[in-house]
Amino acid sequence: MMDLRRLALVVVTVAVTVVGEFGCGCFGNVLTLNVLRKFAGHGKNLSALRAHDIRRHGRLLSTIGVDLPLGGNGHPSETGLFFAKIGLGNPSKDYYVQVDTGSDILWVNCAGCDKCPTKSDLGLGLTLYDPKKSSTSSLVYCDQDFCTSTYDGPLPGCKPNLQCQYNVVYGDGSSTAGYFVKDNMKLEQVTGNLQSRSTNGTVVFGCGARQSGELGSSSEALDGILGFGQANSSIISQLAASGKVKKSFAHCLDNIEGGGIFAIGEVVSPKVKRTPMVQNQAHYNIVMKDIEVGGDLLRLPSDIFDSGDQKGTIVDSGTTLAYLPSSIYEPLMTKILSQQPALNLHTVEDQFTCFQFAGSVDSGFPVVKFHFEDSLVLTVFPHEYTFQIREDIWCFGWQNSGVQSKDGKDMILLGDLVLSNKLVIYDIENQNIGWTEYNCSSSIKVKDESSGAVYSVGAHDIGSASSLRIGGILTLLSIIIALLHSSIA
Repeated sequence: MMDLRRLALVVVTVAVTVVGEFGCGCFGNVLTLNVLRKFAGHGKNLSALRAHDIRRHGRLLSTIGVDLPLGGNGHPSETGLFFAKIGLGNPSKDYYVQVDTGSDILWVNCAGCDKCPTKSDLGLGLTLYDPKKSSTSSLVYCDQDFCTSTYDGPLPGCKPNLQCQYNVVYGDGSSTAGYFVKDNMKLEQVTGNLQSRSTNGTVVFGCGARQSGELGSSSEALDGILGFGQANSSIISQLAASGKVKKSFAHCLDNIEGGGIFAIGEVVSPKVKRTPMVQNQAHYNIVMKDIEVGGDLLRLPSDIFDSGDQKGTIVDSGTTLAYLPSSIYEPLMTKILSQQPALNLHTVEDQFTCFQFAGSVDSGFPVVKFHFEDSLVLTVFPHEYTFQIREDIWCFGWQNSGVQSKDGKDMILLGDLVLSNKLVIYDIENQNIGWTEYNCSSSIKVKDESSGAVYSVGAHDIGSASSLRIGGILTLLSIIIALLHSSIA
């Protein structure tokens, strides 16, 4: 397993900002994307799942302006990631990409790539994008607006017809590099409740040219990543810049039935209570105020919830588990276990605290509540913060971030394990996040900004459709969690 301290990254060249590059003249209203789960099946390798989070945290702890991904799933033993099948190019070809709120660009591995994975342990057929074989593809150059805006001016050494490139090197020697292209993305314009028609929209995305180290491994490999971070380069920002959607999205991750909903645009039903985002942060940071276990508030250091560099609470659907500083993790676990004093604990794969339990975990363990600014509460039930690896063997999803990295020791990171079975809304325009308990196998109502119409969008399986549907609202169907594999945005 990779240590976080080895993942401090150095950016050699990164130019990923995209301003108003989404060509949406063709569409009207609602957009959907179908996804699959990455780690389907029971009893998957727990170290591999946590390694996903570890690699992602190395990116989260970077100090550069490029937001780098992680991953996750509500139940690590069931699924570790959900990914989408999207269409790119003309003629359109299908690509499997991880859906990730902690990543800022869409990128796929490209033809001629050095050491890009050629097969996936997930049983998927990987496809290399070839810009030369797409009639609608065009290169993005270093003197164009989105590249120069990243550096607040012309790039050093930039000359006409030089590509806009990125190159990220990690402390352990792993690296990823590529260049940016503009091409068609296959879209489905939603024309009514559960009705749509095919169309195309133009997006700017990364074309991966070189991977090394962990990033070239076939383990958990996909074709790329579809990012929903706050930067101008993300899909949500490209869509919002087109004027077709609000800069807001929501996900509902269903770890009961599997699948869920991911929507871009204004969710009008259900209504949710919200808390402000911490300003000027690369990730989705909010302010936690207290933690309650079984009805009792934990006695914690007064400064533990301070926001700031490598502090505060990050909400991230790209992370599987929940990571807490030692000063929170230890009293939290002590309080939880006080309800079962005779419980025999075991360490599984050198990192997971597990136990044998034959009864209902909801009856045997306390509810945990995280209290946030403006009285927003995240309620986490025992069946949500634990997971089964065998019929009578359970593990806790809480992880001690204080033992992972000196840099990340004060970080609170809430992943899909505790975000599941809740509709979570990220309102980037108004800088707030909110959620409510919800049946993620049902539907939500979203508003089309162009017409004012309201449509019902429900959870579907990727088998029922394979394209990204776009318009005033984007819906990612059949999602559960994004557990970062070894690639970058």
